[in-house]
Amino acid sequence: MLSFKIFTIFPEIFPGCLDFSVTGIALQKKLWQIEAINIRDYALDKHKTVDDIIYGGGSGLLLKPDVIANALESNLNFLKQDKVNKRIIYLSPRGRLFNQKIAQDLAKLDEIAILCGRYEGIDQRILDEFCIEEISIGDYILSGGEVAALSFIDAIVRNIDGVLGDDNSRHEESFGSNENKEFQKLLEYDQYTRPVDWRGRKVPEILTSGNHLKIKKWRLENAAIKTKKNRPDL
Repeated sequence: MLSFKIFTIFPEIFPGCLDFSVTGIALQKKLWQIEAINIRDYALDKHKTVDDIIYGGGSGLLLKPDVIANALESNLNFLKQDKVNKRIIYLSPRGRLFNQKIAQDLAKLDEIAILCGRYEGIDQRILDEFCIEEISIGDYILSGGEVAALSFIDAIVRNIDGVLGDDNSRHEESFGSNENKEFQKLLEYDQYTRPVDWRGRKVPEILTSGNHLKIKKWRLENAAIKTKKNRPDL
């Protein structure tokens, strides 16, 4: 079972939206688990200080390395062991760009520790000391890592077998899956439901034909057209 440990100064945010729908049902079924750890509990002074000014000048504050180290070392037994199937990740716009392939790979792990930054981030020495990997969920800036963590975890958890109910449902989604290479560089095709005719807009006839081979061909072609239009970089 994949376990997440979230290091944050706002533990009340979790599990948040992850406690609903398919991820919430899977959480109840113990297909995965989550624990939010309050970094402030590991502060070293009576004021529970977790941040300080930046050396060299500049606006903003940084999360202190001694406090974060105290939190990590008090909660992660694998720090002094082989990290096989276990990772520490700092969600940062400086990191490698997150994608579906990374989500699929991370879903195979046993434990993922996520460090949520605030203010101007964290002291670089923490990343160096614990060999923490930086991952970005996109080329934009958020006020903190918690919102990013919710999105990050959701993308990973839905790749755990049994979470979606029908595991085949994810094989033809945008960016595909390890089991279906055809869609790994494609966006998902257009989809329709009842009524067949809505405001003069009709469902493509091929989708109501019952010919599954032709439907599969149409969907692949439609996905290619959609991808070329919206994401030519793929």
